Amino acid sequence: MLFSSYIFLFVFLPVTLSGFCLLSRFMGPRPAKLWLAAASLVFYGWWNPIYVVLIVVSMCFNFYLGRRIGRTVGAGRSGGWLLFCGVGANLLLLGYYKYANFFVGNVNAVWGTHWALGKIVLPLGISFFTFTQIAYLVDASRGVVCEYNFGDFLLFITFFPHLIAGPIIHHSEMMPQFREPKTYHFQWENLAVGLGIFSIGLFKKVVIADGLSPHVAEVYGAAAAGKPLFCADAWAGVLSYGFQVYFDFSGYSDMAIALARMFGIVLPLNFNSPYKSVHLIEFWRRWHMTLSRFLRDYLYIPLGGNRRGQVRRYVNLIVTMGLGGLWHGAAWTFVLWGLAHGAWLALTHLWQELWGPGRLRWPFPGWLTQWAGRVVTFLFVMLCWVLFRGASLKAAHLLYGAMFHFGPVPALGTSSLLRGKDWFWIVALLAFVWLLPNTAQLVREDQPYPVILKEGWLPRMPWQRWRMTPGWACVTAVLLAAAVLSLSRAGEFLYYNF
Repeated sequence: MLFSSYIFLFVFLPVTLSGFCLLSRFMGPRPAKLWLAAASLVFYGWWNPIYVVLIVVSMCFNFYLGRRIGRTVGAGRSGGWLLFCGVGANLLLLGYYKYANFFVGNVNAVWGTHWALGKIVLPLGISFFTFTQIAYLVDASRGVVCEYNFGDFLLFITFFPHLIAGPIIHHSEMMPQFREPKTYHFQWENLAVGLGIFSIGLFKKVVIADGLSPHVAEVYGAAAAGKPLFCADAWAGVLSYGFQVYFDFSGYSDMAIALARMFGIVLPLNFNSPYKSVHLIEFWRRWHMTLSRFLRDYLYIPLGGNRRGQVRRYVNLIVTMGLGGLWHGAAWTFVLWGLAHGAWLALTHLWQELWGPGRLRWPFPGWLTQWAGRVVTFLFVMLCWVLFRGASLKAAHLLYGAMFHFGPVPALGTSSLLRGKDWFWIVALLAFVWLLPNTAQLVREDQPYPVILKEGWLPRMPWQRWRMTPGWACVTAVLLAAAVLSLSRAGEFLYYNF
């Protein structure tokens, strides 16, 4: 079930929210939590009911193991071998569904064999609920948290706003909120703020991201078919995909936070204007922030982080990002995408070590160097999106060739894919992401986001503050109406594929 579907907007959400509020008022927290967990399983099973069995079995295993680890650690013993078994089992499950055919295909390519596993359908959200449960087991082994109530654990994993595409949350970020009495007292403010954020997110997804989808598919489809492209077509397609994935994930993140807020729950911020970043380190502090946190805490730091010298630090960065790329998809294009980001991150850290603030005085004003960094980072991210979106390395090479004039040239008489309005919208969207406040900044006084939301270079204006006023209510209604009228062309969220 998609957030951007009629069944979700006009049936599932009203029924689930009404049931939660009524049960909270007349029967108490426990029935309300069980109702929400059951509704979340319906939400997950709407696509394919059989995978409800998969996620429930996975949760039972991790709940049991988490209790065993918690009791072992509580008794003063190490739960290392239990943690190893738990993490290994979760990775094996993820590996089978996501990487088995990738592994077999590479073995066949190297050894000339003809093994086949058949088609394996990737369950929705398996990467996200697997990582959430791995984080839970690690936290249990550190004595940070341990859940002894299966109903609460079920809700922690399945809570539908974050189930399919994140954010990847820690137990301590969500479950204490479900134990607070105020969560079970309906507040109009929660509903109003939630509807405001949801309307903005739905507009981003359905109107902007899905509006870009046809042109993106046209350009990348031509590259996948091996058709030569004009330089302008290639650049327009690459930039359009950069904005499509931006507004798709930004819109989803807004909707996830908004839906949780309607139930009185605050989820961690997961998207914070990454295209405003002045270097790639900042980009990964702003893009898919909870995934970056997971990779840092559970992969980069265990590998040694920056504690074993600069060379090892750079190697750890590249390895972490390479595995992060593989997490996004079982293809060498994703691995190369991750390695490219890792290498650029290492170079950025080296640059800051040698010529960072306080080490070198540039003969340029600060605002100019910031904008130069912003443009360079933006262009690097756009170039890497070619690998991320490309159907194959060959298709990505063809696109790069068209962008930089080293590939085949379209035959005479071939018409361009570019339309006159395409560049207008690309420039408009670039101004949108660089110059306007993001959703979290608009509603910062009504949503207790983390302190990372300092505006920095963005000036603070009265119109940049969302308020529960008639004016903002009209704006919200217009955005929501435009989005609902465009639902017929709504596509699947891009991050559902990862």
